[in-house]
Amino acid sequence: MSELLTKKTRKTIINRLIKDKIALSGLIILVLLYLSILFAGFLSPYPKDYSNRHLSYAPPSKIFTIDRNGKLSRPYTYNYIRKFNPETFKIEYKPDRSKKYYLKFFSDGFSYKFLGIIPTRLHFVTVDKPGELFLTGTDINGRDNFSRLLYGGQISLTIGFLALFISYPIGALYGGISGYFGGRTDNIMMRVAETIMCIPGFYLLISLAAILPANISSTQRFTLITVILSFIGWAGLSRVIRGMVLSIKSQEFVEAARSIGAGKLRIILKHILPQTASYVIVAMTLNVPGYILAESGLSFLGLGIQQPDASWGNMLKEAQEYFNIINRPWLLTPGFLIFIAVLAFNLVGDAIRDILDPRSKVR
Repeated sequence: MSELLTKKTRKTIINRLIKDKIALSGLIILVLLYLSILFAGFLSPYPKDYSNRHLSYAPPSKIFTIDRNGKLSRPYTYNYIRKFNPETFKIEYKPDRSKKYYLKFFSDGFSYKFLGIIPTRLHFVTVDKPGELFLTGTDINGRDNFSRLLYGGQISLTIGFLALFISYPIGALYGGISGYFGGRTDNIMMRVAETIMCIPGFYLLISLAAILPANISSTQRFTLITVILSFIGWAGLSRVIRGMVLSIKSQEFVEAARSIGAGKLRIILKHILPQTASYVIVAMTLNVPGYILAESGLSFLGLGIQQPDASWGNMLKEAQEYFNIINRPWLLTPGFLIFIAVLAFNLVGDAIRDILDPRSKVR
């Protein structure tokens, strides 16, 4: 019977999400974002470590579909010529119209591993050498921002789920044990959780990230940030789960499990905690944006993922200068993607919360 209810609930969630246009828009955005980072090697014209230092801060490549005679043409672009303007003392880029470079779709390019496993060279769009294609411009080192956005998203969009997969099982089990046993055990465990909740999370992250050795790899730093986020994220969930368990443990199906001799841990894991699944799903959906913002904030401050590895946070760091914001607006693209991803998660999370708990709606 519980399996049937689970299937019904799942079907209800899907149907309601499809009918809610706002939530459906958020869900579509999230699907597109995660598909993009999953197929980053295929979609990106260049590998994440490619750079052309002669094209530092080059603007986005202009794509033309009409030739000089006004006729429809295959999409093409021009390379940029870099010049110094002695009057404005600025570096300027102008298209070199002496040669066209036609865009090639589904053609060979730089080698990469498809899904990190299968070696391949197939790319969605490229241009013949020495042509260069920068869909969202370049950074200070002449690296293609579009390619780095895709690879950087693999870190920024996955760190939240990795942290949740660590913190939520801990929080759910901790709260379940505390609520089920009650009494002195409950008091001690909740005081520990409240102590952890009192720790200012972002400042703890800054402090711990600042004392990390400077020579550790970005993979190690990414792992440590995930663990830190998980360490400070489970306590709040455990308090809510504990409150739910206090009311669930007195219900008849729990008494029936006790009467047939089921162990305490088995009752908690198999009979009580599954009843809190609705809340956990909603909380996970709504908390992912917080982890994304935490990683982006750390990387923006230079304490998270380090260059040359990309994340949306450390890419956005280049846009903190007023001159870059005014003259190189393409550097703000990572911030726009962070905003879109966080907004989409919140839209989907709010919709799921309203579906699973109609009383949460503001009447």
